[in-house]
Amino acid sequence: MTSAQLATPSRKQRVRTLWISDVHLGTRDCQAEHLSAFLKRYQADKVYLVGDIIDGWKLRGGMYWPQAHTNVIRRLLTMSKRGTEVIYVTGNHDEFLRRYSKLVLGNIQLVDEAEHVTADGRRLLVIHGDQFDVITRYHRWLAFLGDSAYEFTLTLNRWLNHWRAKYGYGYWSLSAYLKHKVKSAVNFISDFEEAIAHECVKRGLDGVVCGHIHHAEIRQVGGVEYLNCGDWVESCTALIEHLDGTIELFRLADAHLKASQPVVQEPVSETVA
Repeated sequence: MTSAQLATPSRKQRVRTLWISDVHLGTRDCQAEHLSAFLKRYQADKVYLVGDIIDGWKLRGGMYWPQAHTNVIRRLLTMSKRGTEVIYVTGNHDEFLRRYSKLVLGNIQLVDEAEHVTADGRRLLVIHGDQFDVITRYHRWLAFLGDSAYEFTLTLNRWLNHWRAKYGYGYWSLSAYLKHKVKSAVNFISDFEEAIAHECVKRGLDGVVCGHIHHAEIRQVGGVEYLNCGDWVESCTALIEHLDGTIELFRLADAHLKASQPVVQEPVSETVA
């Protein structure tokens, strides 16, 4: 199995909820093929699109929209047609949609934020998260500058994974690795997590599902459950709520690793009559 393949099971897995964010359709680094393959694996009651699904910033500078990006939209529309409730939570890269907040089209809703109740009764704020990013809110020019630097890192990431795939290696995110190593990035992530957790405490909620910082995580922060979907440009991650209310962090790299491991069969013992 190459890094561009994720096998679709013969039967879809039934789950309660899927959360995906930061897909950035309209950019060259969007992993649309991987996302389509992921969505095909599940039958979900709800799908939350947690912001930055379409990258309006990049589309203003020129049109890039291959068939693979259309396929993601078609997959979501098909899921909606078959009964899945699709809730699109707007982000900063698709903020042009915020003027249409509260729009409802069939099974598709457009909102700025939402509240989700899990099967076991936990109340979760679902929000993109740019509202808690000081740079995005108050220094937009710096946000655009940072976006350009990030895009350069993603270009290196794309080149690196092209050669990894050529030699049979799975997907690996250079930019995610750098985030873990660079102190300023680590501090930024920590500040973001604490700010959004504080908002949950103020609202009396049990936790939050967010995106924005491209750093998938499930952990306790400030006494609340912090869940970040990650992204589909570098890490290829999502959150899955199972029927009993447990929430799992899906990582494409882990799925590839698991699929590449040989199945070890137990030896059959022989009996003598």
